[in-house]
Amino acid sequence: MSMAVEEEKENEVVKGGELLFCGATCWDMVGRKKGIDGNLVSPSRLRPLIGVDIRYVAAGCASCHCVALDVEGRCYTWGRNDKGQLGHGDTVQRDRPTVVSELSKYKIVKAGAGRSHTVVVTEDGNALAFGWNKHGQLGSGSARNEIESTPVRCLVSDVTYTTCGGDFTVWLSSIEGSSILTAGLPQYGQLGHGTDNEYNSKDGSVKLVYEAQPRPRAIASLAGENIVKVACGTNHTVAVDKNGYVYTWGFGGYGRLGHREQKDEWAPRRVDVFQNRNVLPPDAIISAGSVSSACTAAGGQLYMWGKLKNNGDDWMYPKPLMDLSGWNIRCMDSGGMHHFVGADSSCISWGQAQNGELGYGPMGQKSSALPKKVDILEGMHVMSVACGMAHSMVIVDRTNVAERLDQLDVYDGKAFGEGNAPATETPVPKQTAKKGAKEANNSKKRRKAKDSSEEDEDVEESDNSDEDQANGEAKVKRAGRGRGKASTSKKSGTDGKGSGRGRGRPPVRNKSSSKSSPVKSTGKRGRPRKSS
Repeated sequence: MSMAVEEEKENEVVKGGELLFCGATCWDMVGRKKGIDGNLVSPSRLRPLIGVDIRYVAAGCASCHCVALDVEGRCYTWGRNDKGQLGHGDTVQRDRPTVVSELSKYKIVKAGAGRSHTVVVTEDGNALAFGWNKHGQLGSGSARNEIESTPVRCLVSDVTYTTCGGDFTVWLSSIEGSSILTAGLPQYGQLGHGTDNEYNSKDGSVKLVYEAQPRPRAIASLAGENIVKVACGTNHTVAVDKNGYVYTWGFGGYGRLGHREQKDEWAPRRVDVFQNRNVLPPDAIISAGSVSSACTAAGGQLYMWGKLKNNGDDWMYPKPLMDLSGWNIRCMDSGGMHHFVGADSSCISWGQAQNGELGYGPMGQKSSALPKKVDILEGMHVMSVACGMAHSMVIVDRTNVAERLDQLDVYDGKAFGEGNAPATETPVPKQTAKKGAKEANNSKKRRKAKDSSEEDEDVEESDNSDEDQANGEAKVKRAGRGRGKASTSKKSGTDGKGSGRGRGRPPVRNKSSSKSSPVKSTGKRGRPRKSS
């Protein structure tokens, strides 16, 4: 009997649909510059994927690139590529979906996208990754090569699913006792191993660094549980076991972990709201945005928690979103501050948006505090959704809607190499000889005046400017665990102090910043520096 079932699964035809895209297309500017052009404010078809049966789409809430998989197992990537996250062996941006040739010998069935890396899963349970590997997020066992622009093997096996946070990766495996594994940046405890791997960069220095974890490691506290679903925000993780219990861990600001407090959790902790009558059913949907989390519980009711609006109190524990009561929700995903849902014969979106990622059209509003139907997709069967930073992707069933799809806009994008320079080539502003010489002298003086304890400090990549935005915080150069200000949007009504209710985590005593005034430290934070 079991053999017959297995044969039936093998012969099962995977159905695909038409991929529609809305949001920002200026990939090199998203998250770095306001008021960008080239937004698709209505769901549009992408020229290279017209008629292609897409079965799966992936985009992370901190990612500015996209991944799409067709029913034949081909992997298409496009978007920002400054860290080789598209997997084409270079760092040239691509505006059009392009097949990853290095993956042509595999049948790709699942994928995940982080801020600057991508992970895919093959039909036979292997995982491959490409992109930025500074924190070991590719899971290849080494963080020596910071950029891997072509796929490398992840040190995991029997993989059934993968998803990515900003700078970390989670794999689900069918191996008993190791159903969930993580690798990458442990700064906020998002790897779930009970530590943030923090230590002083050197003796006598207040600068803190976080030891990368390049080898995928099973979460010990979940060894006895069979994790079946997982979703990642920028720096937090949500997981569900086979019994329907929900676990969250990582960055705790704005209540995104659902524990009624804003404390970071370094190990998985059960969400108490879902321990009794609200235990999640097997077909539950879970989602994690940069500053929020969501899931469907008993009866299909959608629960959300975290920062849901720019103003107003944050939801410190899961509450039902009454606007979607009674809807049959099939799929959901969350981006930076926006959400997409496929339910019944409608597509619903809401949240804070500036680049058309809600798909309301040229005459529609940019943002919506309440769930609102995407009118142009009304009556269509949405099969899957994925949200990234300032963009959204939707897969719709072509059955009975072919004529309506033909009426949608088609986006061509630039061809490969057509005005797309490598991301490493940034224009340098012209300077007069006098001004340049003067600034050069000033910079020399500043370098000499620096304290010796700061001479070894390396500068973080400029791309991490997206991290604080994705966390819902202003960018702050810090030595501690991401204590920044609240969202800097003027509309949010904040004063920039970040100390009020719902403005990140409450201040912690005796935590000094690396950029603060000189501090007489009586002791060192973190662990002693590792001997080389």
